[in-house]
Amino acid sequence: MIKSIYPYWPAPSNVHAFTSTRIGGVSLPPFDSLNLGSRTGDDLNNIVENRNRLIQAEKVPSEPYWLNQTHSTTVLDITKVKQAIHTARFEADGSYTKQANQVSVVLTADCMPVLFCSVKGDQVAAAHAGWRGLCHGILEKTAKKFQCNTNEILVWLGPAISAQKFEVGIEVKEQFEEYDKNAHHAFKFIEGKKYLADLYMIAKQRLNAIGITQIYGGNYCTYTERDLFYSYRRENKTGRMATMIWFGEKC
Repeated sequence: MIKSIYPYWPAPSNVHAFTSTRIGGVSLPPFDSLNLGSRTGDDLNNIVENRNRLIQAEKVPSEPYWLNQTHSTTVLDITKVKQAIHTARFEADGSYTKQANQVSVVLTADCMPVLFCSVKGDQVAAAHAGWRGLCHGILEKTAKKFQCNTNEILVWLGPAISAQKFEVGIEVKEQFEEYDKNAHHAFKFIEGKKYLADLYMIAKQRLNAIGITQIYGGNYCTYTERDLFYSYRRENKTGRMATMIWFGEKC
């Protein structure tokens, strides 16, 4: 049976969102079982079946706009994509829409999926925030797509690797500090030139800096919660979860 996680946030009732777990699919180890990533080395027939199962279980209203994610800061406005070609793969790490029943989706396995919605429930977006994208502005570029003030945007931070398990080198810390001198608060020294990085804290810092303060989530760890989540850092050869968002027509 499909098991998903739903954001706990005060989004309008017409906004629908979830993150899948690794439970409920047909993929075999090491991708067991609900692997949704087509570039993981898994059997593509299993990917198709898993995606179909998830879409049916979550009553997803249309085919999601699957992306080729490259740790960039490119955000696709899927409102402008013709329906006939939306099943093509786009090189982007985020997508935004102001059209009802268009589904934004990102795939992750330690990187942070970040969902955005307007307080009016008429705009949504999803972003794939690995450390590179987070550092170079994927969240800021996603927020810029919204046609409202940033204080009218809600954000949910989905399951990612936690600060207790995300070890990085000093060069990563220094890159973040080039963008924001306060980033050092999100790094804990452990030994040598190694640090533990808090992606959730960094995301909050960057969002706060552009006026987004209604931020929720950030309380999972993909690395330690082995039964629920895939983790690239833990297993290397593994599957991907999907985080989706869309909004329906208001009654």
